Amino acid sequence: MTVTTPTTETPAGVIPLPAAGARLTTLVGAVATFASTWLAWTWTDEFPGNLTVTGYPGGLQLLTLVGSLLVLAFTLSTQGVRGLRWLTPGGRNSAVRLLALGVFATTAFTVIAIAVELGGLANLEPGGWIALVASLILALGALGLPADVPAGEDPPANAWQKFVHSLKAPTAREAKELPSWAELLIIAGSFGLGLYAFTYGIDAEDGSPFLGYVIFIAFLAPAIGRAGLTKQLARLTGKHKNVTATAAFVAAFAFPFTQSSDQYASLGTNILIFATVALGLNVVVGLAGLLDLGYVAFLGVGAYTAALVSGAPSSPIGTTFPFWAAVLTGALASLVFGVVIGAPTLRLRGDYLAIVTLGFGEIFRIAMQNMDGTSGPDLTNGPNGIPSIPELEIFGFNFGEPHTILGVELGRFSNYFLLMLLFTAVVVMVFRRADQSRIGRAWVAIREDETAARAMGINGFRLKLLAFALGATLAGFAGTIQAHVTYTVTPTQYKFVEAVPPNSAFLLAAVILGGMGTVTGPLIGASLLYLIPNKLQFLADYQLFIFGVALILLMRFRPEGLIADRRKQLEFKETGQLDVPKGEEPGLTKVGV
Repeated sequence: MTVTTPTTETPAGVIPLPAAGARLTTLVGAVATFASTWLAWTWTDEFPGNLTVTGYPGGLQLLTLVGSLLVLAFTLSTQGVRGLRWLTPGGRNSAVRLLALGVFATTAFTVIAIAVELGGLANLEPGGWIALVASLILALGALGLPADVPAGEDPPANAWQKFVHSLKAPTAREAKELPSWAELLIIAGSFGLGLYAFTYGIDAEDGSPFLGYVIFIAFLAPAIGRAGLTKQLARLTGKHKNVTATAAFVAAFAFPFTQSSDQYASLGTNILIFATVALGLNVVVGLAGLLDLGYVAFLGVGAYTAALVSGAPSSPIGTTFPFWAAVLTGALASLVFGVVIGAPTLRLRGDYLAIVTLGFGEIFRIAMQNMDGTSGPDLTNGPNGIPSIPELEIFGFNFGEPHTILGVELGRFSNYFLLMLLFTAVVVMVFRRADQSRIGRAWVAIREDETAARAMGINGFRLKLLAFALGATLAGFAGTIQAHVTYTVTPTQYKFVEAVPPNSAFLLAAVILGGMGTVTGPLIGASLLYLIPNKLQFLADYQLFIFGVALILLMRFRPEGLIADRRKQLEFKETGQLDVPKGEEPGLTKVGV
């Protein structure tokens, strides 16, 4: 693999004067911004994070501090400083530019938030003004850096074109082969950093601290991708799949042990439920290409079934199954509903199938609401649902009581988090096996072109029904845990659109946002779509607007999703395979001997 280098008219080893000035400005701005985080930004500790202490950064100052250090390291890496070259294996100045803009955006947001929440710019200390000016100098210096332009392309004409160019795929660069132990260490360290970043975000206070965190991550993630680190990590994880799965499971397992209280462990538990259901929907939408808008109903089937057979006082069945039997019963009920609904409807395609599945979701909700003994049979207590679902107890381990594990006391939600993590691992294993099997390849063929798949001898209806049934079963599995976590199962939890996920609309958005047909994509998409609305409840009136804007930007700059498989990347990105070579006329290629 050859290294793609930016074009330049200056001799090799000579840095153009404007580029040298921009690089020096970037370095000075990074150092000044780093120093400003050690000063007080406001005089009162009423602003979250206590930004009043000189010599001790806190709150959003930590994000500015980390960002400025990363800009400094990335800038030195682009200059070939020994020991830092590995930071930019794929990209060059574009990664610095994105990081610098992220530092400025985070710092400017913090200054504005201080002024708005505390009642004016008078609440800013000199350190806040120094941080704003220093981060502005940093951003201006980074925007002046030359763009990374492959040979044969025209350079961007202005700063906006440079920014848009920074969001494109990084240039190719040959990776240096590392020892196996070093690769395994990198994988473990990456998941450790991911756990720390997730824990920092989930522990951030609602409002300004979390919104600043989102802004910072929104610039940091593409900057890391542009630098080429994401591509390098993907290569390592693809090479060591078993180690990657183990590291991911260990990192997730360690999450409850990082929490001092059970408050945010409940968020983690609900995120896992949402993510597991989204992964089940990914079988239907991502692999088989079936647009299902009523998928949340299968989650409800599993939840209602578990509530009816788990010994709830208001259950008319009046029986108590052991945990494993309740789980299997809920999954079996969802499987039956999947087959019953799918058999007569899967002969439809596209929008017609979407309308039918949407109708099924509404029929389920209305049916559960009417089974109150008056409008229908007395089975679900109507709109009141089934409350007081007892806690799970497995081999004498009561999930509703605190337990001490490895010297750390885990509360109720931490216990359910670990149980749900085990369920998620099972669903991931099922998805991976199905995706890599002959049936999985047949699903992809149906998704790409069902007519061509039928012509090749694939029984489209039977395989689509199998995908529908498998997806419903996985949702039923998650529903059995959700019933015990939430204590109560009501029809309003399973609408098409609801303020709090999971619901059909957000499940579908999680699959598309994360990346259809992948394992990690729906998990990441579901985590974002559940965490962000819960942490930004003060923006309740504008959440759908912000969500719509985010989707538009995603479709513009990342139509294949955050984590895309190779097929989607080839589908949405231009490969240039059919381009006519420059300087050649269309026709046969000349071959020289």
